[in-house]
Amino acid sequence: MKLPLKILLCVILIELVGGAMALTMGDSLKEWYPALNKPPGTPPNWLFGPAWTLLYGLMGAAVALVWHRAEPGPAKRTALQWFVFQMVLNLVWTPVFFGFHQMLAALVIIVSLWVAILITIRAFRRVDALAGWLLVPYLIWVSYATYLNAGNWWLNR
Repeated sequence: MKLPLKILLCVILIELVGGAMALTMGDSLKEWYPALNKPPGTPPNWLFGPAWTLLYGLMGAAVALVWHRAEPGPAKRTALQWFVFQMVLNLVWTPVFFGFHQMLAALVIIVSLWVAILITIRAFRRVDALAGWLLVPYLIWVSYATYLNAGNWWLNR
């Protein structure tokens, strides 16, 4: 399979899986989340959808590059395993925060996610430098999201 097709396939898959997690929010964005005391710098709700769409696209492209360019072996396997692990953490965070309203548990998850993304970036860069760089905006966004999660938890304990 050629690289453009792998990129398209991975981007669509990551977008679908990531977008499906939005369904776990229920009415939280309309009722629960607006009622919270928010930390300074909280963006408007409309920004989250486009931001995650872009980030999931970059993640899909990055994993496609590793899938396509990396030689079979332990480095590629490790990189892909870390990607899957961080993706699971990413997907678990939404229902914990928005579905169950468990902000402290979500904070533990997002800090773990941040570490897993950092390890994934390092693993990706070992097999394809561009793939690693494509995940840097994701790490930056999750850093910001960690601040928001911590602030929401602290202000609404």
